[in-house]
Amino acid sequence: MRPTLSHGMEPTMPQVLSMRERDAVTRRVLEERLDTLLPVAMAEAEIDMWLILCQEDDLDPVFRTMLPLNTWCPILQMLVLYRRPGDGTVERLNLSMTRTQGLFAEPWTGRGEDEQWALLAQVVAGRDPARIGINIGSVQWAAGGLTHNLYTQLVQALPPDYTERLVSAEPLATRWLMTLTEREIGWYEHVTRLAHALLAECYSPRAIVPGYTTTDDLEWHYWQAAADRGLEVSFKPFFNIVRGPENRARYGAEDRVIRPGDAIHSDVGIRYLGLISDHQQWAYVRRPGETDAPEGLRRLLAEGNRLQDIYMASFEQGLTGNELLQRILTRAREEGLPNPRVYSHSLGHLLHEPGPLIGLPWEQERCPGRGDVRLECDTAYTMELAVADAVPEWGGQEVTLSIEEDVVYTAAGCRPLDGRQVAYYVV
Repeated sequence: MRPTLSHGMEPTMPQVLSMRERDAVTRRVLEERLDTLLPVAMAEAEIDMWLILCQEDDLDPVFRTMLPLNTWCPILQMLVLYRRPGDGTVERLNLSMTRTQGLFAEPWTGRGEDEQWALLAQVVAGRDPARIGINIGSVQWAAGGLTHNLYTQLVQALPPDYTERLVSAEPLATRWLMTLTEREIGWYEHVTRLAHALLAECYSPRAIVPGYTTTDDLEWHYWQAAADRGLEVSFKPFFNIVRGPENRARYGAEDRVIRPGDAIHSDVGIRYLGLISDHQQWAYVRRPGETDAPEGLRRLLAEGNRLQDIYMASFEQGLTGNELLQRILTRAREEGLPNPRVYSHSLGHLLHEPGPLIGLPWEQERCPGRGDVRLECDTAYTMELAVADAVPEWGGQEVTLSIEEDVVYTAAGCRPLDGRQVAYYVV
C-alpha cells in the first residue's frame, strides 16, 4: 500500500487518458464483463431473459454500464439478454438505433418504435423464457430504472402468457453492478491514485494561501482541476474548516477563510473510466514555529487508522452489511477506540449502490433492506468512518475525525485501492 504523502509534498499526477484511449479501455473492460460476469449473474439470479428498456434522455442506470463510450443512444433503447438453455451462454441483442460496436447483435435497422415493440415480442416468443427480468427493483434504486410508461408499453406489446413471467431483476442488477473484474480493479487503482493526487494538489501552497483562501475557493479549485483534465466530479466537492477555541473565538464559527492553526476536512471524488472515487482526508495549516499538526489531532488520526484496520480485517464473504457493521463496532469498542462510527457503502460504477450498506451516520444498529445485502468478492467500498475524542491542545475540545478511503474486497481480503492517509497534509 502506498501511503498518502504529507507535509506539503504532492504525489506525481498520473497521466489522464485521452478520450480515444478511454474508449478503448472501457470497451475492453465491458466486453470482458459481458462475456464472463453476465452469464454467472444471470444463472445465480435464475433469470432466463433480461429486458433493459429506457429512452434517450432518461437512461436506465444499468443500461449506462452496458454501452461503450463511443456511441449515441437515440430515442427508444432495448437490450435483450437471453441465457441459452444447456450451455448457459448469453445471447446479446440490441433492438434500437444505437450502435454497440459488436458487443451486441443488432437485428433491427428500422426507425419506427412500433417496429421495435413488435420485434421485441417476436424475440421473446421465439425464445420462450420462463422468467423474464425487468428493472423494477424496490430496495436498490439502481435496479429500478424501468419507467412506468415503458412498463405499460411492454405489457401491451407482449403476449399475455409472457407478461405473467415478468419478475424483478433486482438480484441480477445488483450482482452485475457491484462486481468488478480483475482488469477493472487494476484500472480502479489508477483512478484512485489520480483522485488522491487531485486532493493533494488542493492541500498544497498551489491552492491555499493562509489568511486569504476560503473553503469555497478550494471547492472550486478541485472542481476546476478535475474539469481541466476532462474528468467529472462524482458529487459536489466539499471542504470545511475544523478549528480550535482560539481561532473560533478570534474569527468566529462561520468564517470560511483558512487560517494558521486550522484543520481542513474534505469530501470529494471523481468519475473516470466508468468508476467513481470518494475520499475524505485532512490537512493542517501550521502556525509560526510549528512543523506538524498538534499531537492530539495526530493521535486521533492514528485511532482512525486503527478503526480502518478493524474494518478491513472484518470482511467475510456472505456477511450482510448489517452483520459486518456490528462486527466492526463490537471489536472497536472492545479495543477502546474513542466513539467509533461506521457509515460505509459500496462503490464502483455508482456512488452509493448497489452492494451492502454498512451503517449510516444516523444509524449504527441496522439498515433494513440495503443493509441486508450480502458481501461478495471482487467488490469495492468506501471505508467511511469516524472517531471522536478531546484534543488537549485545543482546550479539551472534542473533535470528530471523519475519514474515507476507497477499498476493494477480493478473495485475498480487503485492502485500500491506493493506500490511505496516515499523516496530515501540512500547509
